[in-house]
Amino acid sequence: MLEKMPSVIARIGNDAARRDRSVERDVVYLYEAPVRLWHWVNAAAVLVLGITGYFIGTGTPAMPGEASDNFLFGYLRFAHFSAGYVLTIGFLLRIYWALVGNSHARQIFYVPLWRRCFWSELWHAVCWYAFLAAKPKKHTGHNPLAQLAMFFMFTLTTAFMIVTGFALYAQGSGNDSWQDKLFGWVFAICPNSQDVHTWHHLGLWVIVCFALVHIYAAIWEDVMSRRSIISSMISGEREFRD
Repeated sequence: MLEKMPSVIARIGNDAARRDRSVERDVVYLYEAPVRLWHWVNAAAVLVLGITGYFIGTGTPAMPGEASDNFLFGYLRFAHFSAGYVLTIGFLLRIYWALVGNSHARQIFYVPLWRRCFWSELWHAVCWYAFLAAKPKKHTGHNPLAQLAMFFMFTLTTAFMIVTGFALYAQGSGNDSWQDKLFGWVFAICPNSQDVHTWHHLGLWVIVCFALVHIYAAIWEDVMSRRSIISSMISGEREFRD
């Protein structure tokens, strides 16, 4: 019995050390499971919409043989419309979760422009990305610059793309369709269908630019600020390593 005491004491000491290290880890639970699931499904839908929308707007590659023997454009339109429905349903569910989820689930739907501290922290974030600040401020969720970009370049643009997309879809589905009843008012504001097509296509490039900056900033933050930015959208936890 006495011979086993040193090993027992050592095991207890190791367990205590592991507990101490877990306590020392600065980890915050940010993104709930519905938010993480929506993020990746939405990313896939945006990718499909971006690729198919580009070819719909600029034209498809030339296909050999008779046009009646090929259905490439039809497949592109079907994929585009299907991804559009996924995007729309996901966006509506995301709005619902912003109402019932934690505070971080609401960040992409508003920008606290009325707060003085928001502007000072926004300027600090700009300096940080411009290599003019020594270290970033600790934000458990999005920093003010990211929140600003999320709201104006993603949230508002996504809502705009959904509205104009279904308005254009209504032209093919007919005047009695639910798409026309809900979104036909778009042509009361902008009667020229080609103008709506143009604005819808420009919205695509706003989201493409946002996606590129979003991916770059997430990787850059993960490396430079030593905070688990990318993995937080997988595990839901953000770890502050500094």
